Amino acid sequence: MTHTTHSAADLRLLAEQLARTAGAMALAGRRSLPVGQPPAHDTKSSETDPVTEFDRAAEKYIVGELRRLRPDDAIVGEEGANDSGTSGIEWHIDPIDGTANFLYDLPAWCTSVAAVDADGSLAGAVYAPVTDEMFSAGRGGGATRNGIQIKASSATDIALSMVGTGFSYLPDQRLSQALRIRELLPQVRDIRRYGSAAIDLAYVACGRLDAYFEEHLNSWDMAAGVLIATEAGAITSDFHGGAPDERGVLAAAPGIHQSVLDAIRAASS
Repeated sequence: MTHTTHSAADLRLLAEQLARTAGAMALAGRRSLPVGQPPAHDTKSSETDPVTEFDRAAEKYIVGELRRLRPDDAIVGEEGANDSGTSGIEWHIDPIDGTANFLYDLPAWCTSVAAVDADGSLAGAVYAPVTDEMFSAGRGGGATRNGIQIKASSATDIALSMVGTGFSYLPDQRLSQALRIRELLPQVRDIRRYGSAAIDLAYVACGRLDAYFEEHLNSWDMAAGVLIATEAGAITSDFHGGAPDERGVLAAAPGIHQSVLDAIRAASS
């Protein structure tokens, strides 16, 4: 692929390759540690928000490959990558989405890579190394899990729906989120909190979750996952029915999107 190629299919393939290799590197690093020993880590937004040498190494690899293969593209990465570009393509990278899970050797973490243009996410991949699952999508080309087409659930009743969510690392935001969950929990089948926005969105795409919502995300948390969920037939929005953004994202099966949106609004008030 040349650096002038803007095909969604080609960018999707590159996103898959980068996510798979970087994720495998991180998993090998985690497995090199003695059982029960967490990796050394620093913190970012709060004392409970970790970052490890494996996050940084995975991002360094992805950035290096993008600079080599697509030098005209812009890059935005969770661990500090911030390169401008002239091609109209911008890559949003989360080398380890779910670092707290990675720290504790829990399986719900992934590498998320997305190519974005002026109209939004064009191609994206979410690779979960522990389960060896590759979720990916290209705009207009559907979504797959390990190469097999996937589809959002056919849920039509919020009361029978499994809903995923996530929480901020900041205490005051967590308090308001806890109060919202208190209102929502009696209205749904159950609530899950996996600890990785990208995995949650991929799970909506393949029907493992009927809906997922979260707020205070960053572009790299959701750029790939929102595309994958949308291409699988889920409806995605913010908490007011507009386009999803860093302030809030909801991805839900078409039959319950409005019901979940109404429930979130009511619980938030």
